[in-house]
Parts: sequence; C-alpha cells; structure tokens
Amino acid sequence: MISKVKNAMSTLVGGMMPHGHHQHHGSGNVHHQNCHQDGLPPRFPYGRPEFLDLTPELLQYSTEHASRPVLTLRRDSRLPWRTGYAETINAGKSMLNEDQASCELLYVKKLSEKKQRNSTFLPDIPVFQDGTGIPLQYWGVFDGHAGSGCAIMASKLLHRLIRDRLGDIAHLLENPSTAPPICLAKNGSPYQAEGKKGANAIQDPEEPDAITDPSIRFHTEKAVSLESLIVGIIENSFKQMDELIEKEKVSYAISGGCCALAAIHLMGKLYVANAGDSRAIIIRKKEVIPMSNEFTPESERQRLQYLGFLRPELLGNEFTHLEFPRRIQHKELGKKMLYRDHTMNGWAYKTIVEDDLKFPLIYGEGKKARVMATIGVTRGLGDHDLKVYNSNIYIKPFLSCCPEVMVYDLSKYQHGPNDVLVMGTDGLWDVTTDREVADAVSSFLSCCEPADPVRYTLAAQELLMRSRGVLKERGWRLPNERLGSGDDITCFVIPLSGPAGPET
Repeated sequence: MISKVKNAMSTLVGGMMPHGHHQHHGSGNVHHQNCHQDGLPPRFPYGRPEFLDLTPELLQYSTEHASRPVLTLRRDSRLPWRTGYAETINAGKSMLNEDQASCELLYVKKLSEKKQRNSTFLPDIPVFQDGTGIPLQYWGVFDGHAGSGCAIMASKLLHRLIRDRLGDIAHLLENPSTAPPICLAKNGSPYQAEGKKGANAIQDPEEPDAITDPSIRFHTEKAVSLESLIVGIIENSFKQMDELIEKEKVSYAISGGCCALAAIHLMGKLYVANAGDSRAIIIRKKEVIPMSNEFTPESERQRLQYLGFLRPELLGNEFTHLEFPRRIQHKELGKKMLYRDHTMNGWAYKTIVEDDLKFPLIYGEGKKARVMATIGVTRGLGDHDLKVYNSNIYIKPFLSCCPEVMVYDLSKYQHGPNDVLVMGTDGLWDVTTDREVADAVSSFLSCCEPADPVRYTLAAQELLMRSRGVLKERGWRLPNERLGSGDDITCFVIPLSGPAGPET
C-alpha cells in the first residue's frame, strides 16, 4: 500500500499543473467512487453563473483552454451594489471550468415550513421574493475539484439555506437592540420569562413553556450578541449544505467537492465565511484587511493530527499522524529523529519505531502539501466518496465543512468609491499577493470615473488578467516571466460604499 501511495505522490508532484493544489493524485476523477454515478441525472446541469446571461455560443467559447477568454458582465447587466465580476477557464487541467459563483439580493422573513422547503429546493422558481423583509446581499465563489457538480449545487442552494435559517430569527433581527433570548418557545418566539419579563418575573405554572425550576431560572446567563447568532447560523448553513449534498448523492450525480467562500451583507455588517483556500480581502484607503484564512494541510496540521491520534482507525493502518522532516527509512529504526505531534508547535527528538515507517498523514510542503497524499485543502463541501488511491480509506473525516466567519462593521467607517471587497478563488491568489492585488485595484479605480457603472467589473477583469498572464511559447506568463496561474480563476470586486442607485 505504501509503495502505491508513494508512486501516486510522485505522479502528483511530477505532473502537477503550475500552482494548482486541489487536484487529487492520479488522473481524472478515479478517486471518487461514484463520481460518474451511472444512470443518475445531474442535480443541476452544467453552466456558468446565470448573471452572465451567456448564449450557447458564448458558453462554448468559454471552454476554450487555448485562448482562455475572460468572461465579464455585459455592459447592460447590473448586480447588487454595482458588483464587478470576471472569470476564466483553466489552462487544461480539467475539461470544464469547475469554479462557480452566485450573487443575489434576498429578503429575510419568517416563512412557513412548506414555503421554506419550496424556497430552498426549487431554485428555478423565484418564490417568495416580493421585496418585503430584511434585505440581504450575498456573494459566493465555489472552487470545484474532481468535477463541478458540488460547486454548482452549492452555488444554487447555499444562499437559500442561509436566508431561510435567518428567517427563523426574523423577529430578533427586527429588534436588534434586544439581546437574543436564551430559549425560544416551540413557535419560535422567545420565552417571556427570559426574553422580556426577566428572571424574577412571576409565571403561570400552567403555561406549557413556563420555567418553574429555580435552579434554572436564577443561574448566571452568558450574554450572546445578535452578531454571534448570525455567525452561528451561517456556520450551520454550511454544515446543512454539506449534509444535503451527501443525502442527494443517492438520487443525483453530484461530482467532486468544492471550497466555498461567501460574503453576506446584513444590517450594516459584512459576514465573510470561508471553508477552503479561496480568499477575501478588504481594500480601504489602500490598506489591506484580510477577511479570510486559507485552510490547507499545513495551516490545519494540528487539527488533522489530533483527529488521527484520537481515531487511529481512520488512518487504515497505512498512515501515521506524526510529522517528520522527511520519510523514514527502515535502516533508521532505533535512531533518534526530529518529529512533531498534534500538541507541538516546535520540534523534538524521538526514537524511531516500526509504526513511524507508515506514510505520513500530511505529506509535502507549501502548495504541494497533501492530506493522505491526495488533496491539498482541508475544508470545503462534498468529497463524501473521496478515498486514498487504490484503498478503502475515506478522506472525508479529515475534511471539515465548517467555515471561519469574519465580521466587518461597515457603519464604523466612511468608505469611498475605491474601497472594495475582493473575493477570488485560489487561481487569483496563487501568483498574486494581497498587496499586489490592493495596489492594482487602487491604481485602476483611481483612473476611472466614480460614476462609471462598469468600473468594478473592469477592475475584476484587470485582476484576473494579471494572474492569468499572457500566452507565450512556454505557457502562460506574467510580465516578470514567472508562470501565470493555470487554474480556473473567479473574481468579485464589491464596492463597500454600497449601492449607488436602485438595485435590480
């Protein structure tokens, strides 16, 4: 088994596309056991984001790997907040562009259970969007791997799950000055004793929701903010999305997995949720404010090692959760070598034993680091069928669907027309630093009229072309002759000053 993993790892490192690190080793989608799911219809047909409004001819044109055309919004198209968008396909690592994106203006309100179900699972029918409720702006980018099925499904449904879960607390959102109650009654309203009357209030013990146990009523209570409640709802919506993908794979062909990055504007605050290695930054007065962290085998080493330590059966008797500076050779048994465990940030020496000869759970360095020699990201959606090459060892237990959510209060700052949120899949960032992106955006926007309706789309196009580079004899190259990004690239540029006029 170890020799098979070593061979697969050699294939990966030797034949990897420049800067790509989602790919599973080997070729195609062979490691997803049911990725073809013969006889099952796709959950959603392949396509590009609906807001691009592509004709069949343009859709076909978008798949050309040789020219890698840049797709942007039509000049007469408008997205919420005059959002800018651009995308391009990869240089040949997959037949189709596996990135997806969504941009929506939604309204949060309480719905019946039946209406919620229809609203979530019938996305082709624009039900219950009558313009009433609390407005919510949503942007999402989904970086697919081993197929586009998961990314497409998440782009169609995640925002609806978030909206509907927020609808469950619509009555709390309508009263933001009041702290969320500790308990809700069965009908969703707060317990009166805790929500309004206070802990010393006299209750009717005959009421079904009355709190009669003094040990409960008079305990010290932890204050929970409305912001924290919204963060929890976003986190749980990602989890619900992942569970839905797993459930629907029984009936539909939903290939691969995806990294997910979403930005939600609600009641004056931006909530940026990231599960994967896509990235978001705020550029304010040319200052860079990171709004996400990348989740890779290196950044999550201790979490992965701890899980391997707690549940060694997940390692299939083929991997060790310990980290060593290099592979251990059999002749080194009994010698002392540097190692690192899940409890350690630094290194120490240990005596090498037989178990240390197993393949390491985390192998490689930087963008070549892989979990179980297979995948280079540690958070995302899908990948339920992903296994180690030629084995029965599932990798999904090590992959988390939980996002990290960062919050930015827009009301605390005066934002100008050149202050933006940039969201992009890893294809944008693999060859471009945060500082370079900020300088490029600031320089470009300073040359555009603030009232230009397409200035942010042109800025997104500029960023994308900088990362893609120009096709030369030796591949796609940047101005400094370094390799450009060979990955799919998707980019939003969102003005923090909000909408300039009526939203459509």
